[in-house]
Amino acid sequence: MKTRLIILLLFISGYCSAQVTTVDYRRNLSKGVSLNVKQERVGNVLQMISKAGGFYFSYNGVLFRQDSLVSLNVKNVPVREVLDRLFDGKVDYKENAGYIILRYAVNHLTIEAAHIANGDNEYAISGYVVDTRTGNKVKQASVYEKKLLQAALTDNNGYFTLRFRGEHSGVILTASKETYRDTALVFLADINIKPEKYEDPDKEKGAFFTNTFGGRGIWRFLLSSKQRIQNLNIPDFLAQTPFQASFTPGLSSHGSMSSSVVNKASLNILGGYTAGTNGFEVAGAFNLTKGDIKKIQVAGLFNVVGGSVKGTQFSGAYNDVNLNMDGVQVAGLLNRVESKVRGLQLAGVGNLAGKDVKGAQVAGLINVSKNATGVQLAGVLNKTSGRLKGMQLAGLVNHAKNMDGFQLAVVNLADSSSGISIGLINLSNNGYRKITVYNNEVINTNIAFKTGNAKLYTLLIAGKNFSDTAGAFTFGLGLGHDFILNKRFAIAAEGTVQSIYLGNFEEANNLYRLQANLQFNALSRLAIFAGPAYSYYVKGEAISGENYKKDVAPAWSRHFKNGAQGWLGWNFGVTVSL
Repeated sequence: MKTRLIILLLFISGYCSAQVTTVDYRRNLSKGVSLNVKQERVGNVLQMISKAGGFYFSYNGVLFRQDSLVSLNVKNVPVREVLDRLFDGKVDYKENAGYIILRYAVNHLTIEAAHIANGDNEYAISGYVVDTRTGNKVKQASVYEKKLLQAALTDNNGYFTLRFRGEHSGVILTASKETYRDTALVFLADINIKPEKYEDPDKEKGAFFTNTFGGRGIWRFLLSSKQRIQNLNIPDFLAQTPFQASFTPGLSSHGSMSSSVVNKASLNILGGYTAGTNGFEVAGAFNLTKGDIKKIQVAGLFNVVGGSVKGTQFSGAYNDVNLNMDGVQVAGLLNRVESKVRGLQLAGVGNLAGKDVKGAQVAGLINVSKNATGVQLAGVLNKTSGRLKGMQLAGLVNHAKNMDGFQLAVVNLADSSSGISIGLINLSNNGYRKITVYNNEVINTNIAFKTGNAKLYTLLIAGKNFSDTAGAFTFGLGLGHDFILNKRFAIAAEGTVQSIYLGNFEEANNLYRLQANLQFNALSRLAIFAGPAYSYYVKGEAISGENYKKDVAPAWSRHFKNGAQGWLGWNFGVTVSL
């Protein structure tokens, strides 16, 4: 079975090699620019070059002293040559769309062939990678052929061997290693020549990946040390093929070059490691992707993507996207997106978004985002560390730093709120925290805790009728809205539902009440209020206990056919803002 699998992968590899195309990018390094500067800061010169060429530079600030003074006089000279003059060959350059990426590369490599053979349907070459300055052999350098997608790492003696199937009159090998400038040389089968200088037409082509991504977390566990070194040595080269197949990340139809290839279709029996997919990718257990996913990615256990996803991503347990998610993401346990989400996240346990969410997050337990525009629905907790423009619906707690939408949960929290929150407790730094003590025709002493804001607030109510012969207890909740008339006056419209305890728990006595109170702000934190109320009372069948009220409704109440009673009453009390 193992032999058959290897033969199948070799066949697929041969087919895919014939279909390889490298990804093309605009050649900013070849653009001609003209400059005439004297004793100008390097940082300013780079800005001039950037403006003249219509692109941007990306580099680490410690790469060179930006306040160093330089003089330069060039006319229609390629950007690459201008940079060589500025940095004297100590900086390497890579292109990524509208950017030129500068990175430290003071060292230079060359390839010295030890043996070249062109046999029956096979081309083989072996040799050494050498540091041109010191003459030392370079270990753990990557040597690869871009068109044929074959690669090898040098051993501790700087030695490598590569074999290519098929008829080849020659190959172009590239050597790469971190902190070195890449070198590309031509090797012919019939004539053993090594040109002094070969300009690789693809040397500035590529895609920018986060090199540290392959060396942390689950990547470090699933990738071999050779694969991680290959990532560091060849971070930018990118090719495309129609199809690849893998059994594991180390056993692939593209071999050790799998992380440099974007495929239209990708089949990973157990798991696979690719540069990206522009089509469909499926794995029995896991997919590891260094770049972007477009269209569909499916895994039995988990998907981990170093770039962005634009399409649909399914996994049995876990999805992890290092940049943006644009589409639908479904996981049995957890979805995590480092940056922005546009679309739907659906998870059995939780959804985590490092930045903005525009769409919906639905989870069994928890949703987390920075800013949210849309809907968050969770069984336990929704948390937005920035602004909420939409809805949060949770079984227990909602939290938003700046809430400009709608919240529904047992507890709703916000640093600032200009929206509507419905829950037992609604707290925000600019919202209501009010204690109200009042009297009415039913219960002579009531206390309520108000939380929320003027648009909508919640009341938690408790009360006791202090009397030796007509006792009663009440508890309940309500909703209210304040109509602000001016700084001194407001009208509070409230609706409440209360249970009345009359010494017997066997049957509930329910009081439904609508009230309008005119409020007068006597002090900054003290208000006096009074107003009418209409009550609708449904009495249970149980008889009131001894020394409890026999009749809750007053004598002027109206009796309905269903046995309920209704009447007009009043409220009077004071409110203290905490």
